[in-house]
Amino acid sequence: MSYIKIDSSNFKHNLSLISKQIGGIEKLFVVLKDNAYGHGIIQMAKLSKDIGAKQAAVKTVKEALEIKEYFPYILVLSDIPKEKIDGIGVAINDIENISKIPKKSLVELKVDTGMHRNGILIEELSDALKLIKKRGLQLRGVYSHFRSADELTSEFFWQRENFKKVKTKTKEICKKLNIDVPYFHSHNSAAIFRNNNFEDDFARSGISIYGYHYLPSPLPNPPLKPVLSLWAQKLSTRELKKGQRVGYGGVFEAKRDMIVSTYDIGYGDGFFRYDGLRDLKIANNKKILGRVSMDSMSIECEDDEICIFDDATYLAKYFNTITYEIITNLSPHIKRIII
Repeated sequence: MSYIKIDSSNFKHNLSLISKQIGGIEKLFVVLKDNAYGHGIIQMAKLSKDIGAKQAAVKTVKEALEIKEYFPYILVLSDIPKEKIDGIGVAINDIENISKIPKKSLVELKVDTGMHRNGILIEELSDALKLIKKRGLQLRGVYSHFRSADELTSEFFWQRENFKKVKTKTKEICKKLNIDVPYFHSHNSAAIFRNNNFEDDFARSGISIYGYHYLPSPLPNPPLKPVLSLWAQKLSTRELKKGQRVGYGGVFEAKRDMIVSTYDIGYGDGFFRYDGLRDLKIANNKKILGRVSMDSMSIECEDDEICIFDDATYLAKYFNTITYEIITNLSPHIKRIII
């Protein structure tokens, strides 16, 4: 059956680069949401712990519970538990959500510094902190998210200044309310490598720990290494005669006699539905012949197994998307193997 290789040495390399940039791995949230960006949440949690990561960020409570044994602290970004769970923090994305969070829970307050997606308004900061205290919640962190850290504009600096104001205001309000000053974090993957003067307590890294970045020239080009490679195994082999066509719609017609094999990866496994109309080559310069089916694809090859891709960048450009979509699409049912 098809499988995914997880390169532990590449993962360690990426975490080392990031940790150096922010001043230590203890300052890093490894973002493991959405099945660790398709890499396998359990596998990546184990690797992260072994390398020294102490905290993670996930999307749901379910994800947090799956990896709870590996981290002293996990931040849930988009879900609210029904009861307080030790070691799990709950993100506050809207001031109205404060009343929905179980009492005594650890919470982290998200502040909208310019992305305008979620988080409380800066003007709501005082009211939010008062409600957190009144509700009996434990404020662990205050954080934000950059909307354009990977773009060659000044918006990163504008948002960073807004977050500095949030820090100052939060400290003032906490002193008045007799609340312990929380931790602060705002840097995502792009911001980490764009800023050489890291001043937050923590940083959250998602796509860069898996080996990808989106910093345009002349911004820094960190030598990250892709962690995931997708492999398929042969289902069958046949000789395709000149003039014969293969697959749905017979899109590909052989211009000569050739040996063709079918491999067990298709769009049902999360690979994109290639229509066969333009050349699409996988790893080792092998060409997909005709349309990709739900569970298979045809390739001029006789190998028992082949690498479909070990770097999602080419596929992302081909399908006019980003590497995030290529790797997060991969089915959780595909076996993940750590090497």
